[in-house]
Amino acid sequence: MPVDTHKLDCDVLIAGGGPAGVPCALAAARSGVKVILCHDRPVLGGNASSEVRMHIVGANGTGSFDRGRELETEAREGGIIEEIRLEACVRNPQRSASMFDLILYDMCRAEPNLSVLLNTSVVAAEMAIGAIDRIESVIAERPSTQDRFRVSAKVFVDCTGDGRLGVEAGAAFMEGRESREQFGESLARETADNSRLGSTILLQARKHDRPMPFSAPSWVRQFSREDLKLRLYAFPGEETPTHEYGFWWAEWGGTLDTVKDNEMIRDELLAITLGIWDHIKNGPIGEAADCNSFDAANWALDWVGFLPGKRESRRFIGQHILTEQDVMQSREFPDAIAYGGWSLDLHPPEGIDAPEQAPCTQHHVPWLYDIPLRCCVARDVCNLMFAGRNISATHVAFSSTRVMATCAVIGQGVGTAAAYAASRACEPMLLWESSEHMSWIQQRLLRDDAYLIGHRNSERSDLARRARITASSYQSGGEATNVVTGQTRAVHGARGAPSGRNYFGSHRWMSDPEQGLPAWIQLEWDSPEKIDEIQLAFDTGLHRHLTLSQHNGYTTRMCWGVPQPETVLDYQVAVRTEQGWKALANITGNYQRVRRHRLAPTVKAFAIRITITATGGLDHARVCELRVQRAE
Repeated sequence: MPVDTHKLDCDVLIAGGGPAGVPCALAAARSGVKVILCHDRPVLGGNASSEVRMHIVGANGTGSFDRGRELETEAREGGIIEEIRLEACVRNPQRSASMFDLILYDMCRAEPNLSVLLNTSVVAAEMAIGAIDRIESVIAERPSTQDRFRVSAKVFVDCTGDGRLGVEAGAAFMEGRESREQFGESLARETADNSRLGSTILLQARKHDRPMPFSAPSWVRQFSREDLKLRLYAFPGEETPTHEYGFWWAEWGGTLDTVKDNEMIRDELLAITLGIWDHIKNGPIGEAADCNSFDAANWALDWVGFLPGKRESRRFIGQHILTEQDVMQSREFPDAIAYGGWSLDLHPPEGIDAPEQAPCTQHHVPWLYDIPLRCCVARDVCNLMFAGRNISATHVAFSSTRVMATCAVIGQGVGTAAAYAASRACEPMLLWESSEHMSWIQQRLLRDDAYLIGHRNSERSDLARRARITASSYQSGGEATNVVTGQTRAVHGARGAPSGRNYFGSHRWMSDPEQGLPAWIQLEWDSPEKIDEIQLAFDTGLHRHLTLSQHNGYTTRMCWGVPQPETVLDYQVAVRTEQGWKALANITGNYQRVRRHRLAPTVKAFAIRITITATGGLDHARVCELRVQRAE
């Protein structure tokens, strides 16, 4: 059967539907441009999908370095990744990995401007002839249907992790570890090499009501207690260890080419992962006490991954290369489109084959830090952008930016910028040079609930910023006018935003608990204003962890399966016109952070009132922001 070639056209082509690609595609499509997302797997999500099952972590840290305190340091990412997390939390209380796949698919399929091509890989780039390198179209192939696609676009975004699109376009990239001298990084190696972080295959086990024997295949690796002394025995997990999540530290392949040698890496990782399980279940004589301490007799394997969770391969060279100093000093960038906060998390490339080295060395980042657009735009291909673990960064800086929630906010920033460039016929590589371009992109990101360090809402079309604001009650630090501070979270606390850009305050209205619910907040104007949209941002507990995880101990630290206790569940929206008060919306069962109410036709109103009648558990109402969009 011959391969059919189909011609497709869009404004923005995104290759890769992982943690960066999905938010990138959603952000671009919601900005009003036509988007095509090509993903080479049958499900979206990349390392967070059911094929790998790694939980999404980010700037709020984990383990020994939690970055979070209520009303002081709220570091969890907002925007599209927060929307995804909240959807997964409420719609997937059973913590099914496959349900998470479905949630991502559903969100993408619901966007009218977004077309998703699953099982479809970008395999070539066709370049325009001219003085400057430009991608004109890409070739994508879907073997399952024997189809080939020639996709033309204005802007191309590589979110593949491995950088397949950018490599095909001839974009410059880096691999391995740089020397200390090259970028002046104290944590870099004395001499450069081609090693990188390795990959991991996870597993899941389930506890039964009877002993469940395990017979290992002949090809699995054999491990002793000494081999695993800094891994299995140094990271036992909970007080009563469980085996439902697998071993992030079962890492290998960093001394190889994690692209070209990926099949070999998978085979060895299966031997390693099952060898660790064999050690837990069938430890050799003389180590029985160690094995028995894990109480694994009744546990049996339920799932083993066959797709390695890859940490590092190629990193593109952009208009700026993010360095250790940029991260550790929280350098301010005028073209910031995202932020990070995960530790500089360096692993030995040998992974499990380096038993005398700890599986990771984490250098804690003191403050949240900027990620500039220039790290996401190729220096040598004018319409190529990238998001995810392949952004322009040194190996040391990448060790922080690589985690999936950080990749997601980078993806949203890049998608927003790509849509702006495509709709205005502007070269992506020129965006950062214009304060007008960057201001529009940054203000749009803020409107879409992204957090940018030191940036606040300054949109002239927001009528809330010049309204008189009153409330039924408030508590100290939670005054009604906080809904228009221009910031929607508190970051002035320990390890929050750097000094000078941390803007002290709760940045939300909080009603008086003693007066209970219902509680209301009201915006008024002296003369009627023509309004076409009301946007609310609620508190969703950004100081705590929230992510789909198969790790029971980690999940107990979250409010999983229910709306967050701070979140407004039930509320009413009303406007006062010349005819008096009129109800616009009566919402029940909300669990999302951002809600928009479009007024069609537009309404001329003297006042808007939001009345809160129920929350997810708190005894008072919290609203982080109110925006009122003026009709043009």
